[in-house]
Amino acid sequence: MDNKKKSKLQIPPWGWLIISFLVAMLLWFFLSVNEKTARSFPFLPAIIQALGTVISRGILAEDFISSMISVLAGFALGFVTAVPVAFLMAWYLPVRNILEPWIQFIRNIPPLAYVPLVVIAVGVGRKPQIIVIWLATFLIMTVTIYQGVRNVDETLLKAARVLGAKDKDLFIKVVFPATTPFILTAVRLGVSVALTTLIAAESTGASAGMGMRIRSFSNSFEVAPMLLYIILIGIIGITSEKIIKTLERKLTGWQEKREI
Repeated sequence: MDNKKKSKLQIPPWGWLIISFLVAMLLWFFLSVNEKTARSFPFLPAIIQALGTVISRGILAEDFISSMISVLAGFALGFVTAVPVAFLMAWYLPVRNILEPWIQFIRNIPPLAYVPLVVIAVGVGRKPQIIVIWLATFLIMTVTIYQGVRNVDETLLKAARVLGAKDKDLFIKVVFPATTPFILTAVRLGVSVALTTLIAAESTGASAGMGMRIRSFSNSFEVAPMLLYIILIGIIGITSEKIIKTLERKLTGWQEKREI
């Protein structure tokens, strides 16, 4: 009887989503009316008005497209370079000993710190934006995938070797399938890092882009459109997260997950 009552009182996922949204709206409203924070957090009507303004100026679509080109190009380049480097580091000790210290060293440097060096090396425009995003995503995805390869069950590898499997067979039939959850986690982290690096990447003399526009609005003290762009980047990020999670469920349905 008690179990039936408990099951009836359980809140479905969409219910928690609504509760979370309402709590966020209440907090936002409080910040918008608080004397100390009202200027930094204009409430929803001001954001809607700012949306109409940037659309009428014709800059929203241009900024979105420009940023997505840089993000997708930098992320794609980071992924296709991170996968082989991570596998080589995990598999071959000399490669690991040479590369790992430098990956850990550069990973702890904020992107804003090396943006000027990239600009000096390749100039301004699209290229430095892609390079900065590539470097940030490459580092985080390499470390994540590397840890996944290192965590592959040694028993599986030994069993495959006993059966006569060569390195190529081990990679394709054992290591890669076992590492798929880590690769998808790396993709999620890479997308997140690409978006969080956007402002730094677009400080390289960009003429359009969401990160560039946030800095521009900040310089002119246009708080509402600046907050609008910040919210839009968050929406892009959470949408990407949902898409990758859906893909993860389809590709790793065999993996047991702890339910709470």
